[in-house]
Amino acid sequence: MSLASVFNIAGTGMSAQSTRLNTISSNIANAESVSSSVDETYRARHPVFATMFQQSMGDGSVSLFAEQDQAGSGVQVLGIVEDQSNLKPRYEPNHPAADEGGYVYYPNVNVVEEMADMISASRAFQTNVEMMNTAKQMLQRVLTLGQ
Repeated sequence: MSLASVFNIAGTGMSAQSTRLNTISSNIANAESVSSSVDETYRARHPVFATMFQQSMGDGSVSLFAEQDQAGSGVQVLGIVEDQSNLKPRYEPNHPAADEGGYVYYPNVNVVEEMADMISASRAFQTNVEMMNTAKQMLQRVLTLGQ
């Protein structure tokens, strides 16, 4: 792996954490939205990440330990899934969005968990930025070796 590929890996990490921050923001923004039915109620969303591996060189040589020998070349977002945990029904018969039984359904968003995830995602983003800055400084020092 070359030093230049560090920029691609950190870039994909920053993109993935940006997607994670966006879904967390959406969850927090909809945490108190209500609905009169289970089907219409907002459900928390979470991104699904996967490691991207380097493509083989195409020379036909395959290692017996190919899965262990592969180096990661970044992270990709496979998609965003909805949390299927139970919604929070509350008995509020005077609420305008109440159903026939007087229940209002709140999303399955835990704001405390979302805030902890937001801190984690922002620190992961910051770590990728620091990794890019360190790689840039190393490349600049390599250029000054001949002076």
